[in-house]
Amino acid sequence: MEVCRTVGEVRAAVRRHRERGAKIGFVPTMGYFHEGHLSLMRRARAECGAVVVSIFVNPLQFGPREDLAEYPRDLERDLRMAREVGVDVVFTPADEEMYPPGYCTYVEVLGLTEKLCGLSRPGHFRGVTTVVAKLFNIVQPDVAYFGQKDAQQAVVIQRMVRDLNMPLEVVVLPTVREADGLAMSSRNVYLSPEERQAALVIPRSLARAVEAVKGGERNVAVLREMVRGMIAAEPRAQIDYVEIYGWPDLEPLTVLTDRALLAVAVRFGRARLIDNVVLEV
Repeated sequence: MEVCRTVGEVRAAVRRHRERGAKIGFVPTMGYFHEGHLSLMRRARAECGAVVVSIFVNPLQFGPREDLAEYPRDLERDLRMAREVGVDVVFTPADEEMYPPGYCTYVEVLGLTEKLCGLSRPGHFRGVTTVVAKLFNIVQPDVAYFGQKDAQQAVVIQRMVRDLNMPLEVVVLPTVREADGLAMSSRNVYLSPEERQAALVIPRSLARAVEAVKGGERNVAVLREMVRGMIAAEPRAQIDYVEIYGWPDLEPLTVLTDRALLAVAVRFGRARLIDNVVLEV
């Protein structure tokens, strides 16, 4: 497994794999791997001749009062785990490699980013789309893999790829969960044991909404308040949002007539956790 620190190094590594005819699969990450990340790498390994993973905690997508400095990092552990699942190339650039002095170019997707996490975290998605556009340009993969847990991010990236005619496929894979249902996240390490237990209200509330839809409920306001009420009853929970939008266009809804995204963001102590489920009518 090659570990590349510069744009020139990773481009050269990818070129060598492409010259032997390999299809390039790419998994962009911020590191501190868990099974969710590894599932993306395994899928890339199964479908592509070469697998490239980036590890970069992107400062552009963190707000001034967010957890950039505290975001969990363990590069040696990440490299070991990547090697064990068969990754070929890891790109771990420094901040100045991605954003050299004088950097002033950004990529924005409008509309899709102006709700959910886009409202709660101003500037977040501009940071995401800018860094992902740069990574796609650097690596030039055939396929890129993302997780459904970050559902809004996934549809934003898909729209960017479509609108900018980027020559790659974006594959979105199901959320990977702990045995008790909590969505895997690097930020789960922030949770105390009591907060970790309290956070289980998130998957329980999502499951209750799924059952309600199966039982015939179609009123979006009723479903939203059902989930909000269940989460609000947990004393340790601080709700950021509970919303339902059309999927995958994220259009406002009043009644379910087709697939819809139920998305939540909830704080437990230092941890802001997001989760979602697609409601099937």
